[in-house]
Amino acid sequence: MLWPALLGLVALLSATSAAVTERAEYDYFKYHPMPEISQWMDQVATDHPDVVTVMKYGQTYEKRTIRLLKIGLDTGEKKKAIWMDCGIHAREWIAPAFCQYFVSQILKAHKTDLKMQEMLKNMDFYVTPVLNMDGYMYTWENNGTRLWRKNMSPGPFGCNCTGVDLNRNFDANWGTIGVSSNCCSEIYYGSRPVSEPEAQAVTYFVGTRPEEFLCFLTIHSYGQLLLVPYGHPNFTAYNYEELMEVGLGAADAIRKVHGMNYTVGSSPDVLYPNSGSSRDWAHMQKIPFSFTFELRDKGAFGFELPEDQIRPTCEEAYSGALHIITYAHDKTFSGAVATAAATLSITLLAVGVTGNSLL
Repeated sequence: MLWPALLGLVALLSATSAAVTERAEYDYFKYHPMPEISQWMDQVATDHPDVVTVMKYGQTYEKRTIRLLKIGLDTGEKKKAIWMDCGIHAREWIAPAFCQYFVSQILKAHKTDLKMQEMLKNMDFYVTPVLNMDGYMYTWENNGTRLWRKNMSPGPFGCNCTGVDLNRNFDANWGTIGVSSNCCSEIYYGSRPVSEPEAQAVTYFVGTRPEEFLCFLTIHSYGQLLLVPYGHPNFTAYNYEELMEVGLGAADAIRKVHGMNYTVGSSPDVLYPNSGSSRDWAHMQKIPFSFTFELRDKGAFGFELPEDQIRPTCEEAYSGALHIITYAHDKTFSGAVATAAATLSITLLAVGVTGNSLL
């Protein structure tokens, strides 16, 4: 009589195992609609409760909750931070795909990679897979909406057009160059700086504690570019040379993965001048390493990058992002370790403790 019960238990265990396997096999190399990305965020937090927390930090115009994944080890100490957002422009689907891949890779690495473990002890990663949720969902409606760029807020009085370019709405030389006051334009900058709830959410979350952030990485497409501040040609970052050095190192890291060339420079030098970008705003908050990634390709497919390019795009961009993040971490924490060691050495010498006496 035990056999039916035993067979039932085996069947239950098999079904459970299959369900876990199916859940674990989230496809990082296809484009996902917003509901699937939201479910994925919740599942990642459930699967990694020791390092992942879902945080709410704003609402879109259409009242959707903007959420991010906070990834890091709880040390009980105040930590430095890395910011990454994807999907500020609705049609750039490869960007949210990258944010999801990035999260999966750092969670995988922290289990065995001592360097990633060190970084997660010293820093928290704040990753927003889709910032412009309203616009992103609109691009999934039909072929006619696929190339929508802006958010979904209504135009000003007398304007029948919808949406603001969120990457022209930040308070960074707002409204001065590379923008349009025409509310029907794709680069309409909004009625005032930070008029849009999505820009307000980032401004408040990051801007109330800018000293914590070492990096601000905002992910876009397309063009294969790594852009440093500033978008306005009359302004130069105080650490421009260092940004270029780090950016060129990231481009080298990218090239080593699949041979793709990324151009590094300020937007006026390698793309076009603009103002009101989140990258420039972040650098104005004294966040030292502020970069825009423009992922594949160079125009053959543009915003409609085929799914078979998701994997190589994400693999190479991960290598580039990790180069920047590691540099920022090591500059901050290796220096701190060296300073502490020097202080200890001086203290020991001051009290007459030598290497021999320590034996």
